Amino acid sequence: MISLGRRIKQIRKSLGLSQQTLAEKLGVSRPSISQIENGERRVCADELKKLAGIFNLSVDALLDSGKEPQIVIRESREAYGAEAAPRMRINIPQKNLHKFREVLVYILNRVGAKPNIGETVVYKLLYFIDFDYYEKYEDQLIGATYMKNKYGPTPLEFRKVVDQMAAKGELIEVKDKSFAYPRRKYLPRRRPDLSILKGSEIEIIDNVLNRLSDMNAREISDYAHNDVPWLTTEEGKTIEYEAVFYRTPVYSVRRYDNAV
Repeated sequence: MISLGRRIKQIRKSLGLSQQTLAEKLGVSRPSISQIENGERRVCADELKKLAGIFNLSVDALLDSGKEPQIVIRESREAYGAEAAPRMRINIPQKNLHKFREVLVYILNRVGAKPNIGETVVYKLLYFIDFDYYEKYEDQLIGATYMKNKYGPTPLEFRKVVDQMAAKGELIEVKDKSFAYPRRKYLPRRRPDLSILKGSEIEIIDNVLNRLSDMNAREISDYAHNDVPWLTTEEGKTIEYEAVFYRTPVYSVRRYDNAV
């Protein structure tokens, strides 16, 4: 039970889910989730099946700590076969993976050294870059998958991409504290390759950084919580890009023709 509890806690955190959100999805109380994660409560067979479904894993993969959930970068959006069920599905196209890295390095080169720029702020900057570009051009810039949690939009691909870049020496992770709370910062070790970014993409990125990069984690999270795509998404669900076309004027980056 202790081993399974740790496993559940690890996967829950990797998905950006709070204990309360997982409790609601599983149909139990939040204290029950805490007890499960601490190895103080057994998980029945029905709960195991539901947990596997929530985490998009097979029961076997959930029970086996050697089968780590994998982010799979794929070339197209066709449905996967049932044989692939034990793997976590993330829908960023392969051609945009390199762009994800370069946008992240660009952000870190421009604003990463600011004292307020930790992982939470970077999450929100990426969200507004992706969703602003989609609203203005009806096309994807990175096309990352963002989940709604109480802290705001969270890009599910981020940890996998950062781990790969750190292993290659493209950035370093620095752990510090902000008002006594632990915080992760990322510092670049190279310059971005701007040849893969279009002028319109750089314009959107710069606009987001100029508007939002001076906000701290709480300020930018509060700001993101009033954007229509976040407001219209259920806790723990993927935020749909199409929701940008219903934004309020404060958040909209596109002029709409209101003429009848």
